[in-house]
Amino acid sequence: MSVMSEFSKGIIKENAVFRLMLGLCPILAVTTMAEFGLGMGIATTAVLICSNLVISLMRRIIPTKVRIPSFIIIIATFVTMVDMLLNAYLPALHAQLGIFVPLIVVNCIILGRAEAFASKAPVSHSLADGLGIGLGFTLSLTLLASVRELLAAGSIFKINLLGAAYEPFMVFGSPPGAFLALGLLMALVNMLSKKYKLE
Repeated sequence: MSVMSEFSKGIIKENAVFRLMLGLCPILAVTTMAEFGLGMGIATTAVLICSNLVISLMRRIIPTKVRIPSFIIIIATFVTMVDMLLNAYLPALHAQLGIFVPLIVVNCIILGRAEAFASKAPVSHSLADGLGIGLGFTLSLTLLASVRELLAAGSIFKINLLGAAYEPFMVFGSPPGAFLALGLLMALVNMLSKKYKLE
């Protein structure tokens, strides 16, 4: 598979949220506002790219018997760096994302890509895979968060789009609303994928 194919598959075909349903805990928890979804997506993408790079570079050095603990240590290192950078430069976002930034360490998307792909592929393919999966994850979180924020508050990125007369659907700001919005978006993505043959 070419580098471009590895990159593009993570956006639609192997989209972690809408197609594979991975990492749903942070997805449902942090997508109350578009900026939180975007922030969480970028943080996860940064960890995914960096960990894929290091794991791919070290794939012939790491002994088979300790590969999972080694992957977790590598991932945890990058998560700690991202967590500290968010706390230093974006403290408001860091406070809103809370425990879900440190929990990126055990996110099945990142550990899954490390085990299934980066530990077996060359660096260029691993970077393309990390960037593609991360971009697909970020777009999914931002889309879900934008829909929820729009329906619950009439705004996206705190920009009021529906006017003062809008009667908000408060349910979309709550956990049940997250499941409802995710289900509707998954149905829409799957329908469009079949219609336009994006699978």
